[in-house]
Amino acid sequence: MSLRSIASFLIITASALHGETAPPTKAISFTNDVMPQIQKAGCSAGTCHSKPEGQNNFKLSVFGYDPGLDYSEIVDDDRGRRVFPAAPEDSLFLKKATGQIPHEGGVRFEVGSEPYKVILAWMKAGMPYTPDTDPKLTEVKVEPRENLYKKAALQQLKVTAKYSDGSTRDVTRLAEYISQDKEMASVDEHGLVTVGKLTGEGVVVLRYMGLVDVARITVPSEKTLPAEVYTRLPVKTEIDKLVYDRLQKLGIEPSAPCSDEEFLRRASLDVIGILPSPEKARAFLTSTAPDKREQLIDELLKHPNYANHWAIKWGDLIRPNPSRVGVKPVLLIDAWLRDAFRRNMPYNQMVRELLTASGSSHDYGPVAFVRDKREPIDASSFVSQIFLGVRMDCAKCHHHPSEKWTQEDYYQMAAFFAQTKHKGQGISAPISGEPEYWWYAPGGSVTHPITDAVMIPKAPDGPEMPYVNGQDPRKMLADWMEGSDNPFFAKAITNRIWAEFFGRGIVEPVDDFRVSNPATNEPLIDWLARDFAQNGYNLKHLMRTLMRSNVYQLSSRPNASNLADSKNFSRAYRRRLSAEVLADAVNDFTGGKDSFAGLPSGSRAVATWNHKMESDFLDAFGRPNASQECPCERDKKSSVVQALHLMNSQNLQEKLAIETPLKNSKKPEPELVRDLYLAAYNRLPEPAEMKSALGYFATPGATRQTAIEDIMWSLMNSAEFVFNH
Repeated sequence: MSLRSIASFLIITASALHGETAPPTKAISFTNDVMPQIQKAGCSAGTCHSKPEGQNNFKLSVFGYDPGLDYSEIVDDDRGRRVFPAAPEDSLFLKKATGQIPHEGGVRFEVGSEPYKVILAWMKAGMPYTPDTDPKLTEVKVEPRENLYKKAALQQLKVTAKYSDGSTRDVTRLAEYISQDKEMASVDEHGLVTVGKLTGEGVVVLRYMGLVDVARITVPSEKTLPAEVYTRLPVKTEIDKLVYDRLQKLGIEPSAPCSDEEFLRRASLDVIGILPSPEKARAFLTSTAPDKREQLIDELLKHPNYANHWAIKWGDLIRPNPSRVGVKPVLLIDAWLRDAFRRNMPYNQMVRELLTASGSSHDYGPVAFVRDKREPIDASSFVSQIFLGVRMDCAKCHHHPSEKWTQEDYYQMAAFFAQTKHKGQGISAPISGEPEYWWYAPGGSVTHPITDAVMIPKAPDGPEMPYVNGQDPRKMLADWMEGSDNPFFAKAITNRIWAEFFGRGIVEPVDDFRVSNPATNEPLIDWLARDFAQNGYNLKHLMRTLMRSNVYQLSSRPNASNLADSKNFSRAYRRRLSAEVLADAVNDFTGGKDSFAGLPSGSRAVATWNHKMESDFLDAFGRPNASQECPCERDKKSSVVQALHLMNSQNLQEKLAIETPLKNSKKPEPELVRDLYLAAYNRLPEPAEMKSALGYFATPGATRQTAIEDIMWSLMNSAEFVFNH
């Protein structure tokens, strides 16, 4: 017998000795006793009786989110044919589950097993529902929640359910377990974890009756590093301390600091989306000022293109489809975003103006935001995902499969928008048609789709906020968002901004905060959110704090220790430039210009505000289509289409032939090559690169012009040009 089999046998035996397999001796509760057995057997899985249409006319709620409905289906549906109170052992419900009669789902449990005994005892007791005095499940906790493990180690998890009356119950055998990374750790149905043979971190998610918890499995490197490896690292901000603590725990050594060349290019592309000019690069690289990096950060945050660059990013999240809300409203909200970033509007104020927008869709940009998500049930998931980082879409129809959110949570969030009124043309003509007016006025509600109960406004994990005559509930939501006890608001935006500068979020995806998707560094995101709120929700303060850290200024070159690390920020992660930034970089490098419908000739790509402005280049490199449901997530991966476009586009070939001062320079060839490298990479060429570049001039039949074009084509088609590193 294998070690794993022996461990499983001992766990099951120990459970039996502690009485876990015996049916309850107290009055049986359908919700607290029977439903957990049904869920563990898999009857309420989405592939079985919880499919939208059910199975063979027998339908259960997803993950048991509606015990009342499930009770009715089992006991009352089809005139009670599934249960036989006079002879419970002959009930169809038991005979099918045990395979005594044909069952498409197979045998779910054996005769005489714990689930069989519990369900049988419930039937013999008269199939009672759940008494009003029955305690409610309030929390599930797993032990150990976080631990360090050696490779190939075994760990039995223990799951405890807590109830409203203070009682607890060991539900280890009844919980469901899912490993999010089976190479890091696998888990069996009893909660026995087998650690893999990789260094890193894995998460095991456990679910019990709609509540979840996670166990973090951390496997440090077998090669321990001396403490002085970390104590000698430069600490510029609190970020550094918190990241180093995590890396030391994992046994990962961070990469060396990046060069000035790397920092200049990285910071410029991150903050303003523009490649530094050769003149700027030379000045920065030759400067001996000890604080030149801090000076550069301040200069970039004051740059005119800062607002345009960040407005494009936020446009991805909230820009409506012009075919739905009209061209003019989309133009107005784009202009509003650019102005907000130009003025460095505090983030909480920016969100408040969007959420509480009132007025004409032809006068005030944020009205397009509320106009696009005009139904409260649509606004619910959109607002929670964008501003709280909580994805609630699943809870619109049923209990969230991997989180605690219920339909009640979803529709209570929607209730904040139920008293917003509007009149005028709701769907715009192609050129915007007539304006629509939006305002708050008392009256209006949202009801639960199943119970028809009127929902009281309540944000995820927030307090109930009953309607008050004369007070816009959207303002109550905005007040709660910026309150100190809000668990999501500041974290959600700091995580988004962090991802823009570091290549991935501390929580990834950036808008998916949930217990079953924990942050890779909880202390880090807690500190960032707290510092951001304490400094007035100042986005530039947050960006400055991130860029000043040594962690941001690490090299992208891995070492032997961090080669496999992709989520603990032990090095800079390379990121493909966004469509608009890359298009502008190509033009800055070649001297070319683009034309976009509705914009002055020669406008930069970052000035575009509508996906209908035709551009094969922007579409090839991932410009999102606002006709899809935003937030529009960009595909950050490279593709064959992108490579072929850079290599073969006739438009790009024509740009290479444009005459510019750089191309017409009479400088000696080596000096000209240095200028080209500074323009493309913000660094000077290596000796081998210089030799290769000079070879273009010596190619038979080559002219100075063709040699320059060939060098530029080669530089532009390299990963170093297309990626920010």
